Amino acid sequence: MSEEQEFIIVTDQGFLGTQNNSNAVLTLENTADANEVVQHLSGVERIDVVFPSFADGRGFSLAMDLRRAGYKGPLRAVGRLIADQYAHARRCGFNDVAISAADAERQPENQWLEQVGRIDTTYQTRLQQAALAV
Repeated sequence: MSEEQEFIIVTDQGFLGTQNNSNAVLTLENTADANEVVQHLSGVERIDVVFPSFADGRGFSLAMDLRRAGYKGPLRAVGRLIADQYAHARRCGFNDVAISAADAERQPENQWLEQVGRIDTTYQTRLQQAALAV
């Protein structure tokens, strides 16, 4: 992901417009080790997890691992996600999603907002359910 690229931020309320990355953001590839990352978060205001393809779900697992490892700050999914993945991203612990303007044009705000009703549990509840299943 380009440092200069602008993204449309998708929230439960809709699109927030374009925003650039701030300096206090830690950007992680979807292959990062969550347990190692949480030991080095001094000064980090938000973690962005990169999704290189909507077909690559490792970022969802990383989000859940970061939350299990104790990260409580803002967590953003960045990249090639589709509206159908929004509810799952929120259930995995992401606070919001950042997509390119081109992707936002292909899947406008109303398609993302349709997914909000599918967010039926918080990520904390899902993590507790996952812990009980182990």
